This record gives sequence, structure tokens and C-alpha cells, in this order.
Amino acid sequence: MSPKRSSNILMLTAALAAQVGHADEPGSPLLLAANGADKPQSLDALFDLEPAKAAPGAPKMEKAEQAAGPATDSRDALFGIEPKAETPPASRAELFADAKPAAPVAEEKPAWHGFARAELAYTYGAPEHWSKTLGRLQVGTQGRGDGFKWKATARLDYNPVYDLTDHYPKAVSDDQRVELEIRETYMDFTAGAWDWRVGRQHVVWGEMVGLFFADVVSAKDLREFVLPDFQTLRVPQWTARAEYFGDGFHAELIWIPFPSYDRIGKPGADFYPYPPTPPGIPAVFASESKPGISPGNTNYGVRLSKLIQGWDLSGFYYRSTDSTATFYRNILAGPVFSYHPRHDRIWQAGGTLAKDLGSLVLKGEAIYTDGRKYNVVNFTDPDGVVTQDTVDWVLGLDFNPDGDTRINTQLFQRIYLKHDADIVPEQHENGASLLVNRKFGRGWEGELLFIASLDRTDWLLRPKAVWNFQPNWTLGMGVDVFHGPATGLFGRFNNLDRLWAELRYDF
Repeated sequence: MSPKRSSNILMLTAALAAQVGHADEPGSPLLLAANGADKPQSLDALFDLEPAKAAPGAPKMEKAEQAAGPATDSRDALFGIEPKAETPPASRAELFADAKPAAPVAEEKPAWHGFARAELAYTYGAPEHWSKTLGRLQVGTQGRGDGFKWKATARLDYNPVYDLTDHYPKAVSDDQRVELEIRETYMDFTAGAWDWRVGRQHVVWGEMVGLFFADVVSAKDLREFVLPDFQTLRVPQWTARAEYFGDGFHAELIWIPFPSYDRIGKPGADFYPYPPTPPGIPAVFASESKPGISPGNTNYGVRLSKLIQGWDLSGFYYRSTDSTATFYRNILAGPVFSYHPRHDRIWQAGGTLAKDLGSLVLKGEAIYTDGRKYNVVNFTDPDGVVTQDTVDWVLGLDFNPDGDTRINTQLFQRIYLKHDADIVPEQHENGASLLVNRKFGRGWEGELLFIASLDRTDWLLRPKAVWNFQPNWTLGMGVDVFHGPATGLFGRFNNLDRLWAELRYDF
């Protein structure tokens, strides 16, 4: 062998040794199976004249991802070293935590995140008016200490439409002009076999498209009806939540000592849920009465879920002060109808299911509600309300004809078990929805949502377009169109068709 060739071989060998010596250590990517959280408001709004039910985060059910195969470009693979077997995580704390250190870890430096959003809406019904010029800033941070994790989030809203126009009454302007709110703010820790989350948080027990069904724990901000996205609609609850994770089994216990309630706004707001009143009869509204803080007014519940032969099944029980207000009526001299929004004790039980059928994903929810009251059109009734126990169910199919298109369709029904002829809804109220979403490239995305009653001409149509024109920047625009009778869920807002646009920056 010539000296020159020997020199070249030595140089190649040294370079290879240096490359191997600095190769990355083999990783073990952790692929998670998400369990839903963010379930839509109940169907209360869909079939009634009172505010929509209370409702997504109970956990949302999604397909588990397939674990990735072992890496072939690592140093271990290069030298034929057998990788260590991975042990599946047994709890949420183990799932999201790093390996337990030998000594207590110092608290991590908080990482800040959030978004800024500008929202515009112009109502072109009669009378035409600017209905929103909102600026919203949400900021959050999170960190980790020795044996716990924490998160804190706050949101500031300012809507100058109430300063720039005189369309709305003073009570509405005062309620919706400026708002500072604590959003999800909690601490996570593990005690024995249970994972705990204590603080202000979303508890989502079911999630469908466009409407809320088994999402019974969440309170909702209904001052824009169900038009905002679900993350905006849901109001976090001050909750102590304990979770147990077993072999395909999940148990969840919750206690809410200081419940939140649906935000319905003030009379004169665009989407205030007025009860039925005879034409020509004036109506006045007392301030909403919310229960005081006491053990008897706390909410509590349990949810159990199990994965059985590919079926993700759950059942729950929830006892609460209803987050949806009931409008009690008193007839004064004149006559004048006086309404007083109040919250009653109810209980609910139900279940959810999800199944991956290959090209389709099937989801379903069913809920029994006991003790909720509804307004009557019998104006001789002493308080204007009657108790009605109900069963709600929904079935949905989700599929992707191609990689850029998603289609979702749902069929739902509410059954009044002992139907009172004096309420507006029929004993069986039926509805359906269709969602079509399509990605067009260059950051553009289009979507059409249609929700309708199958018993009368009462529907909501929502086309929109979204443009992700830069990383972290999103521009959205669309139309909300209502149609139906004055007593319909959507038809009562016939004059509130609107154009809207929003610009969002995430950080």
C-alpha cells in the first residue's frame, strides 16, 4: 500500500471516529393518546327559549397514535446495541414529567405564552350597527417545582363599540365594555395513585361539533350565543379534580366549591335570551340571582371511562346548581310581566362513546337531566315555569375524503319525558348539522357549518375563510346567518345576521 493511500485511510478513519463520538444519543419519542377535554354546552339552548345549556375540555376522545419504529440512525443501532424496553406511563404525572431526579429539582423559570386578537362584527340586520370592535389579550405562564406543576392565565378584553356608539343600553355597555378575567390557573400534583389538579380549570366531559351536549360541567359565555369558538365560550370552574389511570381505565372525581354560571348579559344585548312574552305586553327584568357560597350549593360528580375492544366508553353522574338560568315570572298591574332569572338544583347522568371505524370515526353522547325548569306560554301560570325531565342524545360521524378535507355530520334529539303542552318545544325535538372543512394551500382554509331543526324551518349557516399568512398570524372572516320563527332557537335572532373578521397573533 502506498504512503499516500495509507494517509488517506487514516484521515477517513479519524473523521468517522469523530462523527460517531459526537452522534446524538438515541431518543424514545413519546406518542400520546389524547383524551378529550375542551365537551361542547348542553342542548339546552337548541330546543328552548331560555339560555343555552351549560355547556369542548369531559375529556375529549381521540385516536391513539401509532408508536414510531426504532431509530436506525443512532449510535446504538450503529453498533448493534439492543435498546432498553420502554415501560408505559401509569399516570398523568409520569406521562408528562421527566425522569424522577435523585435530588429535588429547582423551580423552572416560567415560560410565557398567549395570544392577542382583534375582532370586528357588523350586524346588517335591522337596525344595522357595529356590534363588536373587540381587543383581547390573553397571557399565561407555567412552571414546575419539586413534585408539582403549575399554570396561571389571565385575559383582558376591551370593546370600544360601547364607547363609539349609543346603540346599547348603559347596563349592556357596563357589562361588556371592559373585562379582566382569571382563566385556567391551577396546580398539578400526585398523591398515591391519584393525580390532582386544583384551581380554575376546564372540565370537559364530551365534545361534539357546533353545540354542547354531554359537556355538562362547563359554564358558558353566551353573550354572543354559540358563535365564538368553544375555548372562548367555556368559562373555567374553580375545581378540585382527582384522576386515576389504570390499564385502559380512567376514573375522575370533581368537586366545585365556587361554581361559575352561564353569562347571559343584560337586557338589550344582542343575544339576551328573552322568555316568551305576549305581543304588546311590557316586560321588566330583575337582576340575576346566583346562589350564595355554602356546602349545599357546591357541585360534584364522577366520570368513569374504559377502552374495550377499540370502543372508548364513559359514564358520568353530575349534581349541580344549574348553570343555565330559569326565568321565573310574576305578573304586575298593567299588566307588566316581571322576570327574575334564578338557578335551581338539578342532577344529570349520561355517557359518551367513540370508535375508530377505519375511514370513519363514530362519536355519540346521551344525557338525562332531572329537575330543570322551562318557561310556559300559559300566562295564568303562577310563576311561568314548569319542571321537565329530558333525555338528549347525539350521534356523529367524522371522516376525511382526502388529506385536505374533513366532513362531520350529526343527528341529535331531545325528548321531554312528561311533556307539558304549555312549553314551546314539542315532545320530540330533532336536529342535524353538517360541517365541511377544506385546506386550499398557501395557508388558506375554508369551512361551512350548517345546523338546523328537522321539525321546523329554523337554522344557522356559518361560512368562513381562514388565512395563516405568517407563522403565528391568522386572519379569519365570515358570515353568521340566522333564519326561523320568532320562537325558534335560531329564528329569534333573525335580525342579527352579521359579517365578522378577526386577526390573531399567538406567542
